Amino acid sequence: VSLQIFEMAGDYARERGIIIADTKFEFGLDADGELRLMDEVLTPDSSRFWPADQYTPGTSPPSFDKQYVRDYLETLDWDKQPPGPNIPDEVITVTADKYREVCDRLLA
Repeated sequence: VSLQIFEMAGDYARERGIIIADTKFEFGLDADGELRLMDEVLTPDSSRFWPADQYTPGTSPPSFDKQYVRDYLETLDWDKQPPGPNIPDEVITVTADKYREVCDRLLA
């Protein structure tokens, strides 16, 4: 099931100039024992989206996901325990712009 969803989504994204580099799906069984897809699906929080026109094998192209926040956090000296550090407005704005751009491309 995961591969079918990934292939369908990948085809859809590729037609719009986006590579889905990876993602995660969470499944569970309902009360009747039926397999159900749960949680968020194919969002910038659960996937890595790359612009196809900037991808070269063996490189890590810019991405439309939370990696920008992760990269920022790696520059800080903190113990990675709650509470997390404050995120500057610039990092929030750039991340939000990345999320909007991938949504705009995928929904075009």
